[in-house]
Amino acid sequence: MNDPGFHIMATSLNVPALLSRLRMRQIVLLLEIEERGTLRAAAARLNMTQSAASKMLQELELAVGQPLFERIGRGLTLTAAGDCVMGYFRGLRGTVSSLARELEELRLGSAGKLFIGSIMAASPGPLTDALLALKKTYPLLAVEISTGTSDLLARQLNEGKLDVVIGRMLSLSNQDYVFRDIDKEALSVIAAVDHPLASLAHVDFAAMQAYPWVLQPQGSPMREVMEQEFRAHGHPLPRGLIESASILTTTNLAMKSDMLGVIPESVASRYAQHGLLAILGYRIQRRLTTYGSIVPRDRPLSAPARHFLDLLHRPAGDAAASGTTGMPQSRP
Repeated sequence: MNDPGFHIMATSLNVPALLSRLRMRQIVLLLEIEERGTLRAAAARLNMTQSAASKMLQELELAVGQPLFERIGRGLTLTAAGDCVMGYFRGLRGTVSSLARELEELRLGSAGKLFIGSIMAASPGPLTDALLALKKTYPLLAVEISTGTSDLLARQLNEGKLDVVIGRMLSLSNQDYVFRDIDKEALSVIAAVDHPLASLAHVDFAAMQAYPWVLQPQGSPMREVMEQEFRAHGHPLPRGLIESASILTTTNLAMKSDMLGVIPESVASRYAQHGLLAILGYRIQRRLTTYGSIVPRDRPLSAPARHFLDLLHRPAGDAAASGTTGMPQSRP
């Protein structure tokens, strides 16, 4: 923090020295400053005086050997060093959150709980198969599954709310996360089973322009693929477009109207098999980027989480049988 009466001497750091200087309260203060924007608000949130918070921040900056904030007006802005430190502190908060959650499960005497986040494309196949096999080995394990977009799930993973994510890396750093690919996601155009285009073996892109569409919101990977598809055919996006990130909303709209929607091929196939929707005879040329499993690189995983990942990345034919094998290695 830039203070005329406060000077920091840049020094090289070694791990033991840094560990001995850092205090958890300093980490909490830094995270609160980022969230609330001012030292005063952060101090109030932590029931501290502003002078005490200022002193604690100065001690933290002395510990790391570099200023972490610049004062801009009444607020504080992270320096390059502050941005670096903050990234690690956010990850630490997520790790502590995971630790607290697991300790509480042990205190309650349960077999533990696994928190999984997944994009919709993985649900019908890889996720379901791995979960069924996992429950053969851990029948008393509680599992909570959250579905959403990759960017939303990544935030929850970073905050320690999820143990494993099945999605795309997007803005996540390879230095902080381990990614193992599963598949490239194909997309399908869907419509009601009685839609005028549903009975055609081949559907031209131009023919679909006569109908309303529901697409994912702008900026989402699925939307970007469809924007490229429209551009490749020389068509603008449909007027009166409905935008929704919910696959359930998309499928319901398509089933009850003449709207066309776009969802993962794996999901569309399940709807079509049960006669709920039709997959139009148009092949989307582009695919979404590869999705896979994502875990924080430096956050320890429980034995069930490690076993789940093993099952997730085994060939489909081996996953069900793997649940009958011996117990996986326990957490060291």
